[in-house]
Amino acid sequence: MARKPRIHFPGALYHVMVRGNAGQDIFTDDKDRCRFLLFLQEGIERYGHRVLAFCLMTNHVHLAIQVGSVPLSRIMQNLDSRYTRWMNWRLHRTGHLLQGRYSAILVDADNYLLELVAYLHLNPVRAGMTDTPDAYPWSSHHAYLGRETIPWLQPETTLSLFAPEIGLARQRFARFVAEHLADGHKDEFHGKASIDSRLMGEDHFVEDVLDRTESLPAIKPCVDEVLAAVSKLYGVDIATLAAPSQERRLSEARSLAAWAVHNLTDAPLKELAVRLNREISSLSSSNRRFEQRQMIEQDGDGKISRLKQALQLAILQT
Repeated sequence: MARKPRIHFPGALYHVMVRGNAGQDIFTDDKDRCRFLLFLQEGIERYGHRVLAFCLMTNHVHLAIQVGSVPLSRIMQNLDSRYTRWMNWRLHRTGHLLQGRYSAILVDADNYLLELVAYLHLNPVRAGMTDTPDAYPWSSHHAYLGRETIPWLQPETTLSLFAPEIGLARQRFARFVAEHLADGHKDEFHGKASIDSRLMGEDHFVEDVLDRTESLPAIKPCVDEVLAAVSKLYGVDIATLAAPSQERRLSEARSLAAWAVHNLTDAPLKELAVRLNREISSLSSSNRRFEQRQMIEQDGDGKISRLKQALQLAILQT
């Protein structure tokens, strides 16, 4: 049976689980764990999502990630590839480190955020690695209690649900986690207790998400449609985009095309490189610079929004 596609919309909260390939360990020491967290931080800076909680185990990782406009697949692809390259370099080897497909359950944040964070922090207890989450150094639990500062972590979202005053919120959070200390494995946080294995929440939440998903186009645009839409947006033909000129406006158009192919299609960037007579590395760099600018400017001129609308119209007309 074919796997169902990932569900994405801005603000979606996911319980993400990343496991070692064939159950192998993904951390050999604390240096590896620090490097993983560094890549996690740099991904936040690049893609603009939020990490609300984390727990690094020996052969797997749990994350609570709330996405923005960039889908979770892009975020995890970046994290996976960077950390795998690091480990292969460090251990002088090649090959896959992590399972090919991470697990991600879209969680009803309004009703289950507190339980999700507690569940993540209690992983070492359930695994018999420690008696309390306080004694485990590689989760976000210490940051939630105010004993550690992690600038890129955002515990405030969860703590604010306990009390407006941070000290009282931390006390109540600690008490809440302690109350769940004896809890075992929960199928619902692994997609096994819902009418859809991709979702965790009350029936109305699941139905609302599925309705929203069904209203989205199932077909992704192709490279030709991206080039046609970008050409129209900038008032130039494709031949001009493929010309050697480095005029700023044309460079920006190519960057937008690279971003769209990378984020909105299933096509490899190599296909666009061939059409535009460019090196893949050049388009990849253009895409990264474009994404960084957009994080600052937040699509100030509306070009991304207009491009998406044009591509949706092109899909509907095919």
